[in-house]
Formats: sequence, structure tokens, C-alpha cells
Amino acid sequence: MSDRDLERARQQRDLKTRHSQALARLMGERADLRGVNALADLVDDSLRWSA
Repeated sequence: MSDRDLERARQQRDLKTRHSQALARLMGERADLRGVNALADLVDDSLRWSA
């Protein structure tokens, strides 16, 4: 793997982490959003189970 590929993979991982954190924070603040989007619920549940 080249340095460029490694950097791209790191950036993608960081972006995924930031999005997951932001989603978890939003779902924690807004219980009324539960059930609106199945993928958001799945990610939120996954984060809670892994904590």
C-alpha cells in the first residue's frame, strides 16, 4: 500500500468516526428522532452496545 492510499484510508476512517460521534450526540439530544431513519437507529444502537 502506498503512502497516498494509507492517507486516504486514514481520512475515511476519521470522517466515519466524526459522523458516528455527531449522530450519537444528536440521537442523545433528540429522542423524537428514534424510528425516523433505520440506518441512524442501527448506528446509534451499535455505538451504545460497543461502549
